[in-house]
Amino acid sequence: MTTKEMNLTTHPEVASNLALIDIWIRARMAYSGVPGTSVAIVHDQELLYANGFGYADTARQKPATADTIYRIASHSKLFTAIAVLQLRDQGKVRLDDPLTDYLPWFKPQDSYPHSPTITLRHLLTHTSGLPREAGSGYWRDFNFPTTAEVQQRMPDLGQKIPSETEWKYSNLALTLAGEVVAAAAGQTFAAYVQQNILDPLHMDSSSVVFPAAQADRLATGYGRRMPDLTREALPFVDAKGMAAATGLSSTVNDMARFISWQLRLRVSDGSELLKASTLREMQRPQWVEADWQGGWGLGFYVEHKKDRDLVGHSGGYPGYVTRTLISPKEKIGVSVLTNALDGDPHLIAERVITWLAPAMKTAVKGEPAVEPDPGWARFEGTYRDLWGDFHVLYLDGKLKLVDPTVPDPKEEAFTLEPAQENSFILRGPGGGAIGETVRFELGVDGRAVRVKVGENWADRVTY
Repeated sequence: MTTKEMNLTTHPEVASNLALIDIWIRARMAYSGVPGTSVAIVHDQELLYANGFGYADTARQKPATADTIYRIASHSKLFTAIAVLQLRDQGKVRLDDPLTDYLPWFKPQDSYPHSPTITLRHLLTHTSGLPREAGSGYWRDFNFPTTAEVQQRMPDLGQKIPSETEWKYSNLALTLAGEVVAAAAGQTFAAYVQQNILDPLHMDSSSVVFPAAQADRLATGYGRRMPDLTREALPFVDAKGMAAATGLSSTVNDMARFISWQLRLRVSDGSELLKASTLREMQRPQWVEADWQGGWGLGFYVEHKKDRDLVGHSGGYPGYVTRTLISPKEKIGVSVLTNALDGDPHLIAERVITWLAPAMKTAVKGEPAVEPDPGWARFEGTYRDLWGDFHVLYLDGKLKLVDPTVPDPKEEAFTLEPAQENSFILRGPGGGAIGETVRFELGVDGRAVRVKVGENWADRVTY
């Protein structure tokens, strides 16, 4: 982290929103039982925040960190798409040529003879109409097909819908795109991505073929929590011939480097792995969903929000769920990697950007912020009673009381209006406790150990 970013994290609005993100993730993990989560946040090409929560391995009580390795699943498709566009810019492939120009063995059933001929562009935008998978139940038995097996199965795999009619997500399609990379580059897909993307970006903990030397840093993958509160620890699963669609592994620190590269290149007129214009092309919608709220670029998902457009990808793999989002307008990106099938990286990534972007804008502009009363620090913390948890913290210029277990604590936040010493009046959007006195009881160290809201009380706890 540079001095500039360190200064930004000490800005009261930025610091308070980072504190909210931290306690909110801890609280939701505590109640959901998700084993581990790692998060990295980038602002304007610089690492702003990186942390791990919970455990990379629960049996060994091994903490998750920003350097814990996760299977990043369908994030792999971004690297495949970048490889294709690199080769396109070198004149080795063209996006709108028939796929058979590069893969003569690509001879699926002729299900829709009058639909447009399948091209690389169709593969990257998920508009080929091809099946989602490559002809077997490998998401259940974990026996992913080899490249040779994918080729052998092609005659039995026809289009499920005509090309260019609907968006249809397809792991098979991106697997084929990876085979085009190998054919056009004259080397394996794994070797090409390692040499032309991962190594230049110094993503030293990332790989297509997982190296045995990094096995101790790999998070154990877990299934979802079952009704009896147990989770199944899942085995390491080799994606084999499907690696271009779902095989990569990485850390949030490495994904932060990947985000930084995109933010750096987007504002450039030059070239770094790709031409700047090519990356912008990849992150523009090529196929828009019916509600116009989202669509696909070339490999990248593009989501249209009221306040911003987001680009990135998500992933799901046996034992792992992942999400990376970038707001180019605000120069903020976040990567969230989890090691459970009921991890919630989508919500975390969206909340990080929604909460942090306005605060970063204020900090970058150097606008004055309301400094917290130093005395408030003794009240900050999590409190619990029979009915639930709430957390007290300085947030957006005021001392707030929030429920850290709900999907959006900011929406339901209450303000603590100073009254007398160690006492406040509760203000907020509504509820029976509005206007009641909130009194903090201090321990021998001067920090609050209990809080009373009206006549009822809650005790300080930690997650």
